[in-house]
Amino acid sequence: MSVIEVRGLKKSFGSLDVLRGVDLIVEAGERIAIIGGSGCGKSVFLRCLELLETPNAGQIFIAGEELTAPNVDIDRIRRNMGMVWQKFNLFTHMNVMENLTVAPMKLLGMTQDAAREKAMNLLAQVGLTSKADAYPEFLSGGQQQRIAICRSLMMNPKVILFDEPTSALDPTMVGEVLAVIRMLAKQDLTMLIVTHEMNFAREVATRILFFADGVIYEQGTPAEIFDAPKLPKTVAFIHKLKYFDFEITERAFDLPKMQGGIQTFAEKYGFNARRTNRLQLCCEELIYEMLDNACAGDDVKISLDVAYSEVDGVVEIKFTCAGKAYNPLNKNFDEIDEDNLGAMILHNLSKNYSHEYEGGVNRISFSLA
Repeated sequence: MSVIEVRGLKKSFGSLDVLRGVDLIVEAGERIAIIGGSGCGKSVFLRCLELLETPNAGQIFIAGEELTAPNVDIDRIRRNMGMVWQKFNLFTHMNVMENLTVAPMKLLGMTQDAAREKAMNLLAQVGLTSKADAYPEFLSGGQQQRIAICRSLMMNPKVILFDEPTSALDPTMVGEVLAVIRMLAKQDLTMLIVTHEMNFAREVATRILFFADGVIYEQGTPAEIFDAPKLPKTVAFIHKLKYFDFEITERAFDLPKMQGGIQTFAEKYGFNARRTNRLQLCCEELIYEMLDNACAGDDVKISLDVAYSEVDGVVEIKFTCAGKAYNPLNKNFDEIDEDNLGAMILHNLSKNYSHEYEGGVNRISFSLA
């Protein structure tokens, strides 16, 4: 039996559609990392699983019981799930031991002695037995988050939901919290983790969900998503691609505007002067090569797209030009020819070059050498 099943989940805030129909089945023991850009609905999705946000449509099943059914005992079903928040949410008027034992004693009927014993065992696992009597205000952010994780475990949940558990922490404290989650992963605890820590997601998760456009846009194993994403938005997110584009519809196009746009783009992402110049030169020569050899008369339809990956520093140029079939690099460069200077420059400054012609359109792509 699945631990969580979600069918057609939708959530809107006024006219803003955040979730547009999410379907998901989570099996026992799965460790699912949820990634995506800011505002894509990751945290809203977790809050809907707890009915902290009321869905506009769809069904949610927890351990086989429908949480969204009319007149259901929501609190009873919720006990199957633990939640670890960004901001810890410990009771400030209670010490650590009280924070850990109050819920299992009141809701599960656990005796005080049994609750304290369980709490001390969990504190030992996270290295905080010495803080049992401390109040949250005297703990670091990392310590508070470790306590918050212990508090969730005190209720023996079938699944724990982590909503960006390290986002509110000082960078020096992130490692200690991630270490605790890694420890839980080794215990085969079922987890859904919203995170921006990509290396951590790759290491811990058994499945990655990439959220975009209000749905699970792409999913797969860590290797599939991080090493070989298939869909465009996943590729852009994983490689942290930044784009510059320019359209040309006439021969007398605004070259200074294009070159100025490339200069601004290059400066924003830290290109040195040599790399910036090479990029400008490649784009300019490619455009004039195609204007001279592929475009018929004044009928010009050219699109230039530059993509820069912040992950590996690669600059890719993709270029489309309607007109006759023409490949600038399908030439002999053994001898210098003034008529071939533009093509020679492209030949020397590009790598992984490809050209195809289909439907009256030349498509050229290459990386900047």
